[in-house]
Amino acid sequence: MPKTLPFISCCISETTQRSIEKTINNLNNLIMEWIINQLRERPELAIFLTLFLGFWLGKLRIGKFSLGTVTSVLLVGVLVGQLNIDVPGPIKSVFFLLFLFAVGYKVGPQFFRGLKKDGLPQVGFAVLMCVSVLVVTWLLALLMGYNPGEAAGLLAGSQTISAVIGVAEDTMANMGLTEAQRQSYINIIPVSYAVTYVFGTAGSAWVLSTLGPKLLGGLEKVKAACKELEAKMGSSEADEPGFMHAARPVTFRAYKVENEWFKPGRRVIDLEVYFQQHDKRLFVERLRKKGIVREVSPNTILEIGDEVVLSGRREYVIGEEDWIGEEVQDAQLLDFPAETLPVTITKKTFAGKTVANIRRQKFMHGVSIRSIKRAGIEIPVLAQTKLDAGDVIEVVGTKQEVESAAVRIGYVDRPTHQTDMIFVGLGILIGGLFGALSIHIGGVPISLSTSGGALIAGLFFGWLRSKHPTFGRIPEASLWVLNNVGLNMFIAVVGIAAGPSFVQGFRDVGLSLFIVGAVATTLPLIIGLLLAKYVFKFHPAIALGCCAGARTTTAALGAIQDAVESETPALGYTVTYAVGNTLLIIWGVAIVLLV
Repeated sequence: MPKTLPFISCCISETTQRSIEKTINNLNNLIMEWIINQLRERPELAIFLTLFLGFWLGKLRIGKFSLGTVTSVLLVGVLVGQLNIDVPGPIKSVFFLLFLFAVGYKVGPQFFRGLKKDGLPQVGFAVLMCVSVLVVTWLLALLMGYNPGEAAGLLAGSQTISAVIGVAEDTMANMGLTEAQRQSYINIIPVSYAVTYVFGTAGSAWVLSTLGPKLLGGLEKVKAACKELEAKMGSSEADEPGFMHAARPVTFRAYKVENEWFKPGRRVIDLEVYFQQHDKRLFVERLRKKGIVREVSPNTILEIGDEVVLSGRREYVIGEEDWIGEEVQDAQLLDFPAETLPVTITKKTFAGKTVANIRRQKFMHGVSIRSIKRAGIEIPVLAQTKLDAGDVIEVVGTKQEVESAAVRIGYVDRPTHQTDMIFVGLGILIGGLFGALSIHIGGVPISLSTSGGALIAGLFFGWLRSKHPTFGRIPEASLWVLNNVGLNMFIAVVGIAAGPSFVQGFRDVGLSLFIVGAVATTLPLIIGLLLAKYVFKFHPAIALGCCAGARTTTAALGAIQDAVESETPALGYTVTYAVGNTLLIIWGVAIVLLV
C-alpha cells in the first residue's frame, strides 16, 4: 500500500490511489513547467531567484569556511542558466557600472591622499605588489597555454577581484574577435574564476595571518611590535592621556559620592583633572544634590552624598565605583539627551592633525571619539592616529556638547536615506564617455572601456566629495547596495549566461587550474611581504596591513588582526586598498591584451 496516502487507504481502492498520485505528479510537473516558462519569458525573475538563493547560500558556514556571496551567486546563476534563459545585456552593464562607480567613490579620498609625500611609500609598495600580481598571473597563463578568458578568470579568482570579469569582457568586445571566439572566451571566465576563487579568499587569509608573521620574524615578535606601536601612538609626554584600544563604546554611568576625598568639597574640574592625572579621560555630565537633578559647570562643588553621572570610554568608567562610591541605577538621573554624530573631516578643519590634537581642544570637553572610519574601514582611535580629509569620525556626548564640537571638527554628516543621484548619474556618464575614448596601436583599439571610465570617475567624485561634503552624499546603506547588489546582479547574469557551457568548461580546466590559482594567490603575497620587510622596511603591523590592502582582501585583514591581537594593521590597509582596488581592476584590461 503506498505510504503517501495512508489516511485514506482504508476508504479507496489501490487503483484510485495510483490515479490520485499520478494527478498530483502531473500537477507538480505543470507547476514546475509554468515556473520555468515564466523565468524564460521574464529573465528579471531569474536574476532575483539567483540573488535570493546566492545570498542565502553565501551566509552558510561550515566551521569558519563559507563560499561567500559572490561565488554563491555565480554558482546559483550557473544552475539557473541550465534552463537556457536569455538575459538582456544592458541589465548586466548598468549594474556593473553602478558597482564600479561605488568602488571608486569609496576609496577616492585615500587614493589621492596616497599621492602626498607621507603616503608615497605605501603607494609605491601597492603599485609594485600589484605589478607582481599581474606578472605572476601572466607568466603562469603563458606557461599553461591559457587563452585570454582563462587568464582573466585566473586573475579575477586568485586575486578575489570580481570586477575583472566585467572589465575583461568589455576589453574583448573591442579586440576585433569573431563573435564565436569572443563568446568562447567570455564563457570560460566565470569557470576559471569559480575554480580559483575559494583558495584566493581562504588562502590569502591563511598566508597573511599564519605565514606572514613568520616571514616577519615570528608571531610573538610581531605581537610585541604591535603592542609597542599601540603604546607609541597611544601616549607621549606631550599628549593628553589617550585610549589604548579603538572600538570601545562610550558609556554614561552614575555613582553615589562616598569617598573621603570629597569631604572638604571638590569642584567638578578638580575631579576631571584627577582622572586625567591617572590616565583616564572622564567627564562629569550631571549631578543630583539634595534630591534635585541639575546640570554642572567646572566650578560646581561635589560633596559626599551627591550622585554624579560620568561619561567616557567604557574601559575607564567600569571600576570607578571602588573609588568614588557605589554605582546607582537611576532612570531620572541618566535620562538626558546623549547623541552620536558622524563628522566628516575636511581639509580646512583637522585633516593632517592627530586624535590627541583634537582632544586638546576646549570644545571637546565632555565629548569622546567613538570610532574613525577611513574608506569604510575602522582604524584604531589612538592618540597619534592622523586624520585625513574624508575620514568619518563618530563623536559621542551630551546633545549640546556634541553638536557644538561637531561643527568645529568638520562637516556634520547627519544620517539620511537620500542619495544624490544627480551626482551618481553625472559621474557615471562622464566616466563612461571618457572610457569610450580609444587609441589604435597596431590596428587594435585600446581604451579604458566604459567600465574603467566609471571607476576613474568614482575615484575623482569620491575625492571631490571629501573636499566639499555639502553635496554628492551617498549614505553607507546606499553604498552597500551599489557595491553588493550592483556586483552580484552582474555576477548573476554572468552565471546565467555561462550556465549551458559551464559544466564542459569545468571539465576542461580541471584540477590543474586550482593548483595554478593557488600559486597565483600565494606567490605575490610572499613577494609583497618580502618587499615590505627588506625594501620598504615597514613596521610589521603596517607590512601585514599593506599586503592585505594591496590585494583588497578585507577578510585577510580581519584574520591578521585576530592573529596579532591588535588593530594596528588597519593603519597600513586604507591607502594600499585604494591603489590595489584601482590597479587590479584595470589589470583586467592588461591581462587580456598581454595573453
